[in-house]
Amino acid sequence: MEQDTDALVAMTRILSPHCRVTRLSGGALIADWRRTRFLGMTTADVRKLVGGTSDERAALVTGLVRAGCATARRKVCSDAEVGLWLRGVHLLIRAMGFGRVLRLLPLIAPGYARADIPSPQAVARLKRAVEAHGRSSWFVDDDCAAEAVTAFVLLRRCGFEATLHVGVREHPFALHAWTSAAGLSVPAADPRGHAFTPVLSIGCGSE
Repeated sequence: MEQDTDALVAMTRILSPHCRVTRLSGGALIADWRRTRFLGMTTADVRKLVGGTSDERAALVTGLVRAGCATARRKVCSDAEVGLWLRGVHLLIRAMGFGRVLRLLPLIAPGYARADIPSPQAVARLKRAVEAHGRSSWFVDDDCAAEAVTAFVLLRRCGFEATLHVGVREHPFALHAWTSAAGLSVPAADPRGHAFTPVLSIGCGSE
């Protein structure tokens, strides 16, 4: 039983974020929710991911890649890509409004993607990139809404847990947005030491 559990965990790690695996009596079922496809694997093949030879594991991974269920998972975007996303999100918010962009999140960051826990190092690198581009770009100009949405979308598209918050401060009145993941906030949840009370939180499923 423990070996089967380890094998399923190993399989989950190599699957694309939009694929989920379910244990069956005769093996496992991989559900590809992005393309609405299903792939079955025998118990013997599943166990080879943990206890098989390197050639056996390579053959299984190659088969999953050909089936479109396993891809090279990008942990975070490059700094240049973060900048492009940030400017694009900022433009979208200016054109459509923040509320409408929030309603688009289920399409941009689909809820069917898994929600693995990201490493603090990966989130910290994303935070540095987002905030650096936000400060240096005259177009974005430190827009917390664009930074929060960008961080949320990029983390979720990689299959990571993230929650987007919108908070309010009464005196003086102000709104603020940030995304939390792995114990970090992008941008800071309390800029300049001012605390904001969350009034809206959008989780991994964008619900």
